[in-house]
Amino acid sequence: MSARPSYAVAALAALALAACGSSSGAGSTSSSPPPAASTPSTPAPTTTGTSTSATGTTAPAAPSTNASTTGAGAAPSICRAADLSLSFLGGQGATGHGELGFSLRNTSGQTCSTVGYPGIQFLDKSGAPLPTTPEHTTHDFFGSVAKQALTVAPGASVSFRLGVTHGMTSTAGCTTAYGLQVIPPNDTATVRTSIPNGAYECRSATVSPLAPGDSAYSS
Repeated sequence: MSARPSYAVAALAALALAACGSSSGAGSTSSSPPPAASTPSTPAPTTTGTSTSATGTTAPAAPSTNASTTGAGAAPSICRAADLSLSFLGGQGATGHGELGFSLRNTSGQTCSTVGYPGIQFLDKSGAPLPTTPEHTTHDFFGSVAKQALTVAPGASVSFRLGVTHGMTSTAGCTTAYGLQVIPPNDTATVRTSIPNGAYECRSATVSPLAPGDSAYSS
């Protein structure tokens, strides 16, 4: 009879230990927060399919607006002395005024352009320069000559006229000119021609602008 209480006490002790162990494990589990759920990373958008590189979608460059100077529409070059020949058209006088006409002919194979007044120098019989004072004008004793841009085809001519004091009775120290030296507009080289039988030259002379054909003298 005395042994049963000992077994009962031992059984109660075993139950108490089991209860303690179970309580300790439940507390440990509840105090630790559950691990955070792993959020899958979102990959950066790729540019492979939507590239805006120069080889894909870049707009083409705008065309150049610079004008060409070598195409069919290029302006003719300036008429130079090397491409021109000078000739005397004639002379006439009235009431103490003399008119002398001259022509510049395009002897090259290319069209050229010119505008304005030629430079002039009277020459004596030996070709030496005489005192010359030119006065550029669109209106002289013999009428008007308009200043205009001219295109001179191969073989074509332009003209100008000189107005001089006419007659040996002038007090301006006149002499006889037997030739004329000319510098075409926008050039520095010269061309020459003779004046058959000479012409009175009294230092100063009016000079018309260049005109088409022989019109500066024959108008």
